Amino acid sequence: MISDLKLTRSNGSEMGLGKSEYTGGFMKKTTWTIVTVILVCFFSLHAFAEEKTAILPLDDYVIGPGDVLDISVWKEQALTKLVTVLPDGKISFPLVGAITAGGKTLDQVSKELEKKLSRFVPDLNLSVLVAQVNSHMIYVIGRVNNPDRFILNTNIDVLQALAMAGGLNPFAEQGNVKIFRQTQGGKKIFDFDYDDVANGKKLEQNIMLQRGDVIVVP
Repeated sequence: MISDLKLTRSNGSEMGLGKSEYTGGFMKKTTWTIVTVILVCFFSLHAFAEEKTAILPLDDYVIGPGDVLDISVWKEQALTKLVTVLPDGKISFPLVGAITAGGKTLDQVSKELEKKLSRFVPDLNLSVLVAQVNSHMIYVIGRVNNPDRFILNTNIDVLQALAMAGGLNPFAEQGNVKIFRQTQGGKKIFDFDYDDVANGKKLEQNIMLQRGDVIVVP
């Protein structure tokens, strides 16, 4: 139970404060505090969601296995469908059959489909979009808190990838992190010194990651 309170005025006289007045003021203050916390959380989550849903630039995006393409021909319902790029990089589409999409850009796939479909559809109006990015993944293994493979929908660097993996564990060799990348010319290995980069040194080591990169933390 909240008892009546007495406050002292500046002239020394006492001013009574009933428990109903005290409770009402307390509840109002508590309510405004809760509302403020909710608003702060809402806007923080909204900003976080916007950051996390940033999409890869698709102008020169190279299609890979697992990606979902939205292919549509205007006014042709039978020629509008979602297709998934198979592990061998191929897709199948009506009137066209199987074509290779993996390793090509959207523009290249669109032109190839347009060429093949134009024999069957006059005044062809074709649209090819990436409905879902599934092939842009990296791997973080070794002495991190959450080693895993990560499917990305935005470009990230090495530090960001390590953060996604929960950071380095206490036994990690922070100065001996390696990034392995498969290229047409063979395997490339990049050095990464976590301590130096975290202290603003050797920032050139904090490279932007590419599809299939493997980060190894010994």
